[in-house]
Amino acid sequence: MSVAVSTSAPLPPASDTNMVTSTFSLVDYVVFVLLLVLSLAIGLYHAYRGWGRHTIGQLLLADRKMGCFPVALSLLATFQSAVAILGVPSEIYRFGTQYWFLGCSYFLGLLIPAHVFIPIFYRLHLTSAYEYLELRFNKAVRVCGTVTFVFQMVIYMGVVLYAPSLALNAVTGFDLWLSVLTLGIVCTVYTALGGLKAVIWTDVFQTLVMFLGQLVVIIVGSAKVGGLGHVWDVASQHGLISGIELDPDPFVRHTFWTLAFGGVFMMLSLYGVNQAQVQRYLSSRTEKAAVLSCYAVFPCQQVVLCMGCLIGLVMFAYYQEYPMSTQQTQAAPDQFVLYFVMDLLRGLPGLPGLFVACLFSGSLSTISSAFNSLATVTMEDLIRPWFPHFSEVRATMLSRIIAFGYGLLCLGMAYISSQMGPVLQAAISIFGMVGGPLLGLFCLGMFFPCANPPGAIVGLLAGLIMAFWIGIGSIVTSTGSGRAPTPSDGSSFSLPSNLTAVTMATLMPSTTISRPTGLQRLYSLSYLWYSAHNSTTVIVVGLAVSLLSGGMRGRTLNPRTIYPVLPKLVALLPMSCQKRLHCKTLSQDLSVETAVFPEKVSNGMLRGSRDKEAMDVPEEGPAHQGVSPTFVLQETSL
Repeated sequence: MSVAVSTSAPLPPASDTNMVTSTFSLVDYVVFVLLLVLSLAIGLYHAYRGWGRHTIGQLLLADRKMGCFPVALSLLATFQSAVAILGVPSEIYRFGTQYWFLGCSYFLGLLIPAHVFIPIFYRLHLTSAYEYLELRFNKAVRVCGTVTFVFQMVIYMGVVLYAPSLALNAVTGFDLWLSVLTLGIVCTVYTALGGLKAVIWTDVFQTLVMFLGQLVVIIVGSAKVGGLGHVWDVASQHGLISGIELDPDPFVRHTFWTLAFGGVFMMLSLYGVNQAQVQRYLSSRTEKAAVLSCYAVFPCQQVVLCMGCLIGLVMFAYYQEYPMSTQQTQAAPDQFVLYFVMDLLRGLPGLPGLFVACLFSGSLSTISSAFNSLATVTMEDLIRPWFPHFSEVRATMLSRIIAFGYGLLCLGMAYISSQMGPVLQAAISIFGMVGGPLLGLFCLGMFFPCANPPGAIVGLLAGLIMAFWIGIGSIVTSTGSGRAPTPSDGSSFSLPSNLTAVTMATLMPSTTISRPTGLQRLYSLSYLWYSAHNSTTVIVVGLAVSLLSGGMRGRTLNPRTIYPVLPKLVALLPMSCQKRLHCKTLSQDLSVETAVFPEKVSNGMLRGSRDKEAMDVPEEGPAHQGVSPTFVLQETSL
C-alpha cells in the first residue's frame, strides 16, 4: 500500500493535442555552453593562480581564508541541486503546498549547526569532520564514519548527475549520456585542479544562475496566466493551497509535524555533520564568519523554497488554460517542469537555455562539492594517517588524482540512478538512510560523555541496519502492492522505461482504505522521518552498549569534543535559579573534571591551570592548533 497524503493530487487535464518536439535554438545552446565554459574558466583560473605553489591546505580548505558571502552561497548551492529544482515544483503541482512547511525546519536545522557543531569543529582546527571521531573515540570509529560518508555521497552523486540530463533528453532530444559525460567531465576538471576555492567561487556564479533561471519562469508564467493573484485564486479553487495538517501520525507522508520536525533532522544531517558543508565552515577565515555564513543560508533557503512552490503553482494555473499534450500527461513527474518551461518559453530565444543552465548549475555545484569533500576525507582519513610523511607536493597531486577518480566513479553511478524513481524522494531517502546514522554518531559523541568506542561502532552499525531494513522493506512492500492507482479521468502517469514505479507508488495518493499492519506499518514510515529514526537508533544502542561495556572508565576523554549541554541550559535560567543550582552544578562539574583529568585531583592541581602537560594537550598537531587551554576549562564550567 502506498503512503497516504493529506492533500489530493491535482489531475492534469488530458488532451489529444500532440506535442511538437521541443528543440533548442542556437541562442539556447550558446547560453547553455556559456555556463559550462564560465564554470570551467573560474575553476581553471584558481588552479592557475599559484600553480606549483599549492599546499594541501589551499587545495582542500582554500587556505582557511574565505569570507562569509561566498561561503554562504556555496552552502546554499551545495544541496540546492537539480533534484530540488525539478522535484519541488512537481511536488507542489501534484500534491499542493503542504511541502512548503518544510521551511519551518530550516530555523532549527541551521541554528543548531551554527551554535553547536561549528564551534566544536572550528576550534579543533580540523580538516575532515571525521577527525573529530578519532579525537572523541578512536581511529576505528573515524574509519567507519568515513567509509559510511563515502558510500552515501557516491550514491547521491549518481542521482544528481543523472536528473538534469534525463529531463533535458526528454523534452529536447539532447543525447542523455552525452550530457551526463559533459557535466561530469567539466565538473571533475575544475574541482580536481582548482580545489575548494574554485568550487566555492563557481558555486557563487552557479547560485546566481539558479536564481535567475527560476525567476524568469515565475515572471513569464505568471504574466501569461494573468498575474500571481490569479495563480493563487486558481490554486485555491482546486484545493492546492494546503492548510496546516496537524496529524501526528509519522506514517502519513507529509504533515506539519513531519515536515517541520522530521525535516530538522534531515537538515542537521546536511548542514551539521556532512563533510561537504563542514569543509566550507572550516574554510572561513574566522569562526564568526563561519557562523554568519550559516545564518545567511536561512533567508536564502526560504527564498529558494518559495520560488520552487511558486513555479509549481504557476505551472498548475498555466495548464488550466493551455491543455497538456498526451505525451506530457504520460511523462514522469521529474519531467513535468521542463515540459512546462519549454511550453512557456517557446518563442523566447535564450530563455529555455537559461533554465537548462539553471538546472545544470544546480548539479555542477552539488557534484563539485561532493568530489572535493570525497577527496578530502579519503586523503585525510584513509591515506595520511597511514602515510604521515607525505610531502606537500605529493599530497597535493594525490588529492587531485583522487578527485579525478571519484569523478569517473560517479559517472558510472549515473547508470544506476537511471533505475531509480522520482528523484526528489529518492535523493532525500538516501540522505535519511545513510545521513541519519552519521548524525546519530556525532550526536552520541558530542552530547553523551559516557559513550565509548564500542558503543559508537555498534550504534552506527545498528543505525545503518535499521535504515536499510526500513528502506528496502518499503521498496519491497511497494513493489508487492503493485503500481500506483490510475486517475479516475483516464489520464495516465505511466513512467518511461528508464524509471521504476517503486518510489512512484509512495508519491501517488492512495485510494485504498485499509491501513498496513505489523512490519508493513513500519515500512510505510514517512521518508522525512528516516533521519530522526535512524539517528535515534544510533544514540539509544550506542548508549546501551557503552554503559554495558563500562562507559569511559579507563579511557581519556578530550573535553573539547563534548558540548556542555547542562551548563548551557542552566545559563538560560534566571539568575535566582542559577544561584540555587550553583552548588549542584559545581559539584557535577568537578566530577566531570575528575573523570577527565584524575591526575589533577591526585596532584592537588587547581582548575584553570595552563600547564599543557597536566591537561594532556600536545604542543603541536593540526587538531589542536589555535585552541586555548583556558577555553577548555571555561566550557566545562558554569
